[in-house]
Amino acid sequence: MTDSAPFARPNRRGLLKAAAGFGLAAPFIGAGLGLGLGRIANAQSAGALTKVRFASNASAICLAPVFVAKDHGIFEKYGLDVEIVNFGASTEALLEAIATGKAEGGVGMALRWLKALEQGFDVKVTAGTHGGCSRLVTTANTGITELSQLRGKTIGVTDLAAPGKNFFSILLHKARINPETDVTWKAFSADVLEIAADRGEIDAIADGDPKAFFWLRDQPEKYVQIASNLDHGFENRVCCIAGLSGELVRERPETAQALTRALLEAQDWTVAKPEDAARAFLPQAPRGRSIEDLVAVLQDQTHDHTPTGVSLRDEIALYAEELREINVFRRSTDPQGFADRVYADVLST
Repeated sequence: MTDSAPFARPNRRGLLKAAAGFGLAAPFIGAGLGLGLGRIANAQSAGALTKVRFASNASAICLAPVFVAKDHGIFEKYGLDVEIVNFGASTEALLEAIATGKAEGGVGMALRWLKALEQGFDVKVTAGTHGGCSRLVTTANTGITELSQLRGKTIGVTDLAAPGKNFFSILLHKARINPETDVTWKAFSADVLEIAADRGEIDAIADGDPKAFFWLRDQPEKYVQIASNLDHGFENRVCCIAGLSGELVRERPETAQALTRALLEAQDWTVAKPEDAARAFLPQAPRGRSIEDLVAVLQDQTHDHTPTGVSLRDEIALYAEELREINVFRRSTDPQGFADRVYADVLST
């Protein structure tokens, strides 16, 4: 950091935290994201809420802002009557539901969605919702602390198309380790990963929050973080994205805009009042966890990083290029052309 850093332009996270410190509620912070108070008031007074089915994964703490938007009337503020459908970890079913009109939109992990979008699902990415939530950890007795030490090792994942596998394959490639031939990936159910590490069947685990966060926080003598998707140059890269059906974006742009703005305001609310997001997630949290525990997880992620428009397009193109380099994307895929095809700038319409 240079000496001039204290005079740098304040970032969005800093402004939101400062506002929270003065007791300002997130809806006022996010008012500038609205469709216009007059239009919203007219829609509400007329009772003209637009019904929307929105797909999400209730078991992922990083997606808790979706439930904040539902619980705290943010969707209604933007003229929407939203039904949240929990698809769990079934990304294929979730994307198919959006692409076929069974749901108007959803939120999920970019590095699980993008391959499916390369294959032609009619889903448009309209916003990034946060950064962080994937971690590569190992047990201290392995002696592994750096990516370079993973050559010849075995990494445990929940499935062989997991976003953690894709992301850490990118990091391994950047570290000059071939993720296809220099390491072995082994799939276990989520509940068995720790056991596999204890038995020495795997040398590292690629998994997500909240589990991975608590492994590291609660057992620092046992677990070591090798990398996450908030380091090694990815500090300002989005992790999860909001996708809307292509038909909704083309045929009902105002609804697409309203839904995207509501999701962005829910992210702002989560930064300013993370206890609300923690409370929304609590029924799905690991047993025995408190609101304070879950707030700690949320604050370790970057819920203020919500790119849209050109910034979003550029991040998608970077991921596409990186996924092509590790042979997840087809070699013939043009990263910039892919990004242009799958993103939609609904906020400027």
